[in-house]
Formats: sequence, structure tokens, C-alpha cells
Amino acid sequence: MSIYDFSAKTLGGKTVALSDYKGKVLLVVNTASKCGFTPQYEGLEALYKANKDKGLEILGFPCNQFLGQEPGNGDEIKSFCKLNYGVTFPLFAKIDVRGPEASPIYDYLKNAAPFQGLDLNVEGARVIEGVLKDKYPELLEGNDIKWNFTKFLINREGEVVGRFEPYIVPADLQVELDKLL
Repeated sequence: MSIYDFSAKTLGGKTVALSDYKGKVLLVVNTASKCGFTPQYEGLEALYKANKDKGLEILGFPCNQFLGQEPGNGDEIKSFCKLNYGVTFPLFAKIDVRGPEASPIYDYLKNAAPFQGLDLNVEGARVIEGVLKDKYPELLEGNDIKWNFTKFLINREGEVVGRFEPYIVPADLQVELDKLL
């Protein structure tokens, strides 16, 4: 099984087979418009612009499962991302990334790249841990997505080669991308 076995709906409602991205390096990210990590849209767009001609595609999957930080509908999300961050990479319809209604894409990603822990030397990781302890203690254990802007890196063969927690900023992924592009 690979990422190419799945499909997803765009913000506009069109179904896209992820096999359309065969041969590309993919960065799959669950996003939110009202999160402390939302400014990462800017970094994701910069990464996309710098690397798309080398074969990078960033796939954004809005999710409202973490403190309701993505309340908008598809048009609102698209407008917000374009107006505030100039996002040009593909954005898909809002999905669940954890729990019984989780997208099969995210079930696959979580199993292919298990959670490795939070680096508590990083302020953002300590913030995530604190919110999880307070609001979602069940997420402290296991491979579930811990918060918005968790990133999965997929090579040109469709294999998941890395998982990066939300506090890892997009620019820090360039070294990993360079190995794959």
C-alpha cells in the first residue's frame, strides 16, 4: 500500500486520485486557520515555490478537530489562505485526522510514520504537550495526530519517509527535501 492508493476531495469538491502525484515528492500537512501554528502557511508556500519545479507538491488538509481552529467552509478556507498567505499549493476538503471518522489517508500516514515523541526542549512542543494534557490527554499516547500542522514527507515512490510534528517549521524541512528532490 502507498499514498497513491487514496483519493481526496479538493476544497472545490473535485475528487483527486493521489496517484496523480506519482513521481513527485509530497509533503502532506493537516492545517487550520485559527491556530498558533497558522503562520506556517507562509513557510509552506515559500517551500513550495522554492521546490515545486524540482518535483515537490504540498497537500494541505484542513481539520477542525483541535479546539475548533478550522471552523470555515471550503470557500472561507481557500479565501483565508490566499489572502493572508498567498497559498498556491493544493488544499483539500476539511477532514478528520484522528478518531473513528479519520480519513483513511491519515490512518495510513499515522501507521506508516509512527509518533516519535515531542522534543520538550522546544517551546512549541511544550505548548502542545500542555494543551494535550489539559484538553486531549488521550492523544498523549499512540500514533494519533497531536495537533495542527503535523507534516508527513513522502518520496517519489509513494513511501512515507518522515513525520514532523507541528513545531517543526517548514524551512527546517529543506535538508530532508534536498535528499529526495
